[in-house]
Amino acid sequence: MMKTITGVLLSPGLTGFYFDDQKAIRNNATGDGFTYRGRTQTPGFSSVRQAGESVSVILIIDDGQVAYGDCAAVQYSGTGGRDPLFLVEEFIPVIRDNIAPLLVGEKLDSFQRLAGKIDELGIHTALRYGITQAVLDAVAKARHISRTEVVAEEYNLELQALPVPILAQSGDDRYLNAEKMIIKRVDILPHGLINNVMTKLGERGEKLLDYACWLKKRIRELGSEDYQPIIHLDVYGTIGQAFSGDRKAIVDYLARLKEAVEPLKLRIEGPVDMGSREGQMEELKALRLRLKKDGIRVELVADEWCNTLQDIKEFADREVADMIQIKTPDLGGINNTIEAVLYCREKGIGAYQGGTCNETDRSAQICTDIALAARPDQILAKPGMGVDEGLMIVNNEMQRVLTLLQAREKKEKEKKPDIIKY
Repeated sequence: MMKTITGVLLSPGLTGFYFDDQKAIRNNATGDGFTYRGRTQTPGFSSVRQAGESVSVILIIDDGQVAYGDCAAVQYSGTGGRDPLFLVEEFIPVIRDNIAPLLVGEKLDSFQRLAGKIDELGIHTALRYGITQAVLDAVAKARHISRTEVVAEEYNLELQALPVPILAQSGDDRYLNAEKMIIKRVDILPHGLINNVMTKLGERGEKLLDYACWLKKRIRELGSEDYQPIIHLDVYGTIGQAFSGDRKAIVDYLARLKEAVEPLKLRIEGPVDMGSREGQMEELKALRLRLKKDGIRVELVADEWCNTLQDIKEFADREVADMIQIKTPDLGGINNTIEAVLYCREKGIGAYQGGTCNETDRSAQICTDIALAARPDQILAKPGMGVDEGLMIVNNEMQRVLTLLQAREKKEKEKKPDIIKY
């Protein structure tokens, strides 16, 4: 008998980081210990840095099982075309009064069907994100299989019992946290959070160059000879800002960064922020073509202004970057994340299933589960900026699921009769 949803409960929660007013920070808000002083510049913010908030959506299944997912939004909410700040006090009533009644009585027959129904409501991306997580968990529990297997079966994907490379993020403590990553042999590092020209990049990029040199040095000192991580730096458009949009100067600087980390592979996320979706696509593509023409082996990663499934498809179709960050909360329903990864793979564009430090342990676990089915090129360790916690959550979830998949694969093989040769 098909199981159904009989109840919906909601609980307020905290995220693994904070909401930050990106515009205020880029325009030199003054650091004050762990927070910032200055006037907010993005609507909805009461301070430049404020506590991240989440909502757990708890689904009661008619057999007594419980499924849940977490609604959360990105650290830099309200910028780059994203939905506004996600605050519990404002959105719990929306779920309780408008969405819960639609879920009660629904059959747990298909994740894709239920996720599509939620996504079509057009509600805040954070709500669609958490509710579809809960739906996936509920369908998996109803069928007594893992969430990874549900995705693989519904999207006709071949399961591989192999890990997905993990990118860890350092936050502002980019030296100490990078050393943590090296000791734990993280696949891709350190993100870096280079979101201000004066304090982090340098007026001519000198601070980031110094950091890149230090990073390669510490990898040699703390890592073994066979440890060759990919260097991934997120610069939030600061390179374009520092060089006033001069394309030749930007490319020359990227060449210097590549030389600093040689022979390690280098990815630069968000080298420019053109302030619009179309402008971003045009300039990223021009930079990518110039790098290729000059033989500079730096991969560009698109992030800003690439927020929806449709955005990702267009960025991929136009080949504006070597890799696209699929920022999971921005896409709303996790069904869109799955489809985005598969679309990038189909088009031969690198798929970075990312997200934000401002998520929860639950959203990170479920994102890991879908990644093991959809197979992006890399996945973000999240939430938080302390490295150890996010890396633990994503890595351990991945290893648990892989262990289960390997055990089931072994069991299935043991059922098959031996081939007898005559």
